[in-house]
Amino acid sequence: MSQLPDEDPVLGDARSCQAIEQVIVPRARDLGGFSVRRALPSIGRKMVGPFIFFDQMGPAEFHLGEGLDVRPHPHIGLSTVTYLFDGEIMHRDSLGTALAIKPGAVNLMTAGRGIVHSERTGLEARASGPRLYGIQAWLALPKTHEENAPEFIHHAAPELPRLNEGGKRISLIMGSAYGQTSPVKFPWEALYAEAVLSPGAILPLDPDYDERAIYIVTGKVDIAGDEFGAGQLLIFKPGDRISILAVDQTRLMIVGGEPMDGPRHIWWNFVSSSKERIDQAKAEWKAGRFDTVPGDETEFIPLPEG
Repeated sequence: MSQLPDEDPVLGDARSCQAIEQVIVPRARDLGGFSVRRALPSIGRKMVGPFIFFDQMGPAEFHLGEGLDVRPHPHIGLSTVTYLFDGEIMHRDSLGTALAIKPGAVNLMTAGRGIVHSERTGLEARASGPRLYGIQAWLALPKTHEENAPEFIHHAAPELPRLNEGGKRISLIMGSAYGQTSPVKFPWEALYAEAVLSPGAILPLDPDYDERAIYIVTGKVDIAGDEFGAGQLLIFKPGDRISILAVDQTRLMIVGGEPMDGPRHIWWNFVSSSKERIDQAKAEWKAGRFDTVPGDETEFIPLPEG
């Protein structure tokens, strides 16, 4: 998805919970019936592991005939991970991919040295009153992979490890946790999972990765006696085993990984360890030197001014 103009999230108070390093409360923005909450990047916190961009999309219901229309736009130096709770997105890219993603599946698009893609609601979905609800995250690529060839990989929902016990339903999207390993490959240590918790369920989070956080999509959790509600990103200190108690029916996302191999610059849809590389990508998009998207060649998002 193309990045929207920046609007910084609010930093919350970590309160008395010693395990929490930072609380980020992203502001919701209404894009004409379509709400987006951006938790990363934020003031004072650009990344959690390789995660450099984290958006909650929706929940949204569109009128008949309407839907999502993100026109073709470019990326470099990152991988996008799209994961839906409801609805459907038709993905097309400059590699020739044309594939609809549905709830529980994973789209992993690796931009490398450059890719162009669009995200739209398909014609069939528009005819039935489309819905959209999910998360799109960007992961910075390690320096050794920033200029690799672009790639797109889709994993259907049944391919992901799923655990269902003790009032917990966990889908492991990336990385290893709870005795399982996801088939979704990424060239840096990363953890990404969805957890749906019944009231009273306890979700443990081991210190297997130095950087860890949870994003509460719906519901409320208790951590060491402090309660946190929906729309908050809780960033944990390294080294502690965390116990997350669901106060209500709760859906949350676990994100994490090892610290990246140096800082990253982010401008519009471009991520890189080099400012000069981002300037080059700006010039290439403005000059029309990126590849086009087969089946979606007539529109594009212009380079932002400034």
